[in-house]
Amino acid sequence: MQSLAVRPVLTEDGAETGTFEVPVGGRRFRALELLVKKKRLPRTAPIPCIVHADGAAEEDSLAENVHREALHPLDQFRAFQALRDKGLSEEDIAARFFVTPAVVRQRLRLAGVSPRLLELYAEGEMALDDLMAFTVSGDHARQEQVWDLVSQNSWNRHPAVIRRLLTETAIRADDRRARFVGAEAYADAGGTILRDLFSEDGGGWFEDMALLERLVAEALNTAAEQVRAEGWLWVEAALDFPYGHTHGLRRLAGEAVDLTEEEIAARRDLQAELEKLLGSYPEPTELPDDVDARVGEIEAALEVFETRPVRFDPGEMTRAGVFVSIDMDGQVRIERGFIRPEDDVVSETSDTDGDTVADGDAPDSPAADPSVPANDPGTSEPGEDPAKPLSDRLIAELTAHRTLALREALGRAPETAFLAVLHALCLSAFRAGAADTSLEITGRSAPLTIQGSGLRESAAARALEARYTDWAARLPGDPAGLWAFLEGLADEERMALLAHCAARTVNAVVEPWKRSPGRIRHADVLARAVSLDMDAAGWSPTADTYLGRVTKARILEAVREAKGERAAARIEHLRKTDMAEEAARLLAGTGWLPEPLRMPDLETPDDADPRADETNPPHENSPPHEEWLDEAAE
Repeated sequence: MQSLAVRPVLTEDGAETGTFEVPVGGRRFRALELLVKKKRLPRTAPIPCIVHADGAAEEDSLAENVHREALHPLDQFRAFQALRDKGLSEEDIAARFFVTPAVVRQRLRLAGVSPRLLELYAEGEMALDDLMAFTVSGDHARQEQVWDLVSQNSWNRHPAVIRRLLTETAIRADDRRARFVGAEAYADAGGTILRDLFSEDGGGWFEDMALLERLVAEALNTAAEQVRAEGWLWVEAALDFPYGHTHGLRRLAGEAVDLTEEEIAARRDLQAELEKLLGSYPEPTELPDDVDARVGEIEAALEVFETRPVRFDPGEMTRAGVFVSIDMDGQVRIERGFIRPEDDVVSETSDTDGDTVADGDAPDSPAADPSVPANDPGTSEPGEDPAKPLSDRLIAELTAHRTLALREALGRAPETAFLAVLHALCLSAFRAGAADTSLEITGRSAPLTIQGSGLRESAAARALEARYTDWAARLPGDPAGLWAFLEGLADEERMALLAHCAARTVNAVVEPWKRSPGRIRHADVLARAVSLDMDAAGWSPTADTYLGRVTKARILEAVREAKGERAAARIEHLRKTDMAEEAARLLAGTGWLPEPLRMPDLETPDDADPRADETNPPHENSPPHEEWLDEAAE
């Protein structure tokens, strides 16, 4: 049996009492007591002991346990702390127990943890990794607050979560702001850095956020002033700019500065050295460390030669500006040469879809519709042009009705709505084709800038409002509960809700000031996909909606298409007001629609559904759909 290690028990004066304590070998001593109790060992049997008079009892216990088995970290911490309190250095403690000074420092860092948390750890309520995570902060109140938070949910009880919560008001040393300023400059300004000795902390955390932000702003302003001195009209400096911040700005085409003769010679020498080094080793993996380091230096130097500064025209610089920010590596990012529209010389104006109109070539009025009959004095009011096309206002109102009807129809076609949304999202994500969809994906109802007669009270508007009201009553009032609600819906309900939301974004209104033929063409595709029928949707030609707002020639043409030549001849002698009223009576129930509301003639692929053309055949006298669209857009 291994000898017991004992120490004399002393009085307050330091005198021995004649009794001894057993700091090392407690289990062996209890085993001896058990043997005596069972009469297997005489009470007076001699037991070899090693008497220690110097040092501390904790040192004896710790030394033995470290060599025999891993001591509980909390006991190890308390023993190290006791020795440290007696004046031993970290190196002395490490030497006595054959551990590294880093281990001693880590254990002593536990002194910064709240006593309450230490007790929880001792009772097994907390893992060691969790306990060590609390050492990044010395604020006991904050430590206990974080523990109360993470202990409520087991998935939050993780060292990374604990460190994040303890340092959420600090900034990581690998953050671009910290890299930009630098640890040395931050420390020189009086800042403190939190460190985690138990894990790789990436350089720690910059605790004083306000100080760091001030240093960042000062350094950015210094960089901006240096750039401004180059002669630019304006310089904007920020930590970062949003994606697309240069949209709408014209960028100057600068000229790369040529290499000087000295730079050319230096590059040639570096290339020769690189070829020589690499030629000595067949495989790059065989490079010695020093050679590999030199190769890296040469490659970095050669890369600098490839990234040449750009020279701009001084005259253009007086109208342009620069964006100064910080990249993810903490380096200054300078974007030079952007001209704002108000500072630019405009010689052309562009429409919505990118078409260019030269100065002085304003769009003419829409051309005459080929379906309108030639001038007939008997069918025109004095001074009226029988070939006068539909007005911009009327076309906009008609297509506003069509937009509402298309929204209502799309809301009843979940599969098509899903495809339409996917189509719009793909255009946005993979192509610069936002103008080639009639869906304005914002989740909000696309505004109808034109409010025609009866629009709000139309059947489509009422159906849309009813559908919206039904869904609004079902959706949770708290936005936080929306996700769970959607998860609980059946697939058919989710598709129906998606269809309703997608339908609200449709915009098929033809507006004279907003040329968007791609959007209107897509609306036509959508209309055919949902078999849109404006007559079934509730629109009808009346004096208010159409007939009273077009020429007599167009009124007669409408009656001729729907009821025949004889019916048109019976009303051609009437005044326009009376003609419009009588035409409305004749057209009622016929399903006649003006060109902007008809199902367009589309070129469909060979495998398209042949029933599509049978469902809504075009009127035989209707002009090609693109003609009236182009006329309205010109």
